[in-house]
Amino acid sequence: MNMDRNIYLVGFMGTGKTTVGKLLAVSLKKKFLEMDEAIEQRDGRSIADIFSGKGEAYFRKIEKDILKEISQNKNLVVSCGGGVVMDKENLDILNRTGVTICLQAGAEIIYGRVRNEKMRPLLNVSDPQAKIEELLTLREPFYRQVRLRLDTGRSSPSQVVEEITRILADV
Repeated sequence: MNMDRNIYLVGFMGTGKTTVGKLLAVSLKKKFLEMDEAIEQRDGRSIADIFSGKGEAYFRKIEKDILKEISQNKNLVVSCGGGVVMDKENLDILNRTGVTICLQAGAEIIYGRVRNEKMRPLLNVSDPQAKIEELLTLREPFYRQVRLRLDTGRSSPSQVVEEITRILADV
């Protein structure tokens, strides 16, 4: 692998993109970037406030703009928002400017990881686990378009980093 290429971690919320991304960046001596944080800094509001105040379409537009800017850089590990791959242009940018890896886990595991977090706007519903299952089903065809996929459900973050490092050696 070209070692200065970006590594983009995509996948549903709660699959470990941020936790694994930070560890991976240290391991590979790259800079870590959290896309949702970049969006919050740009807009001056939390993701939850952006969703409730301006809606998902507005959020997705900012997300695409930020991705275009990030993709101009090199040597990053980027934790992308869970829905970034639902836009074909975004997926093209990811694949053209780096190595895209989709982290996956089952709905029960995801719910267990995120159930106590208040900053998940898509889960502010009466049955969050059912919403997770619904969104996973909706997004699965998009996640399947990512060639490199890794199940994080039964692995520790450090085990996932080891597996990604092994995969990157073969890319």
